[in-house]
Amino acid sequence: MKPEELVGEIVRYAADKKAGEVVELDLRGVLGYTDYFVICSGNTDRQTKAIHDGILEGCKREHETLPRRVEGLSKRDWILMDYLDVVVHIFTPETRAFYRLEQLWGEAPARVAGAPVTG
Repeated sequence: MKPEELVGEIVRYAADKKAGEVVELDLRGVLGYTDYFVICSGNTDRQTKAIHDGILEGCKREHETLPRRVEGLSKRDWILMDYLDVVVHIFTPETRAFYRLEQLWGEAPARVAGAPVTG
């Protein structure tokens, strides 16, 4: 599966779990270790876990794809799922506001869940 297709599937699975503020960052040419970040929010730590579970199960069931690693499941305020070409960041609103990944990688083209690319 191409990274662009995987991003679309991950966004769809996150949306199925009512993830908020879903943003895709195109990091090709910016970072050497991944092509895309998908950044989204869950209103509570329970919702961040549900978003994680939805992405994990959808990718596994429909595409036989598992993340290389997952971090943050115990605390659930920032869950990172590393699919190599796509890295998923699932935040609670407070943690997302603190780390501000979208601003950190502000030079990368961004798309808000299906909207046109900007940047």
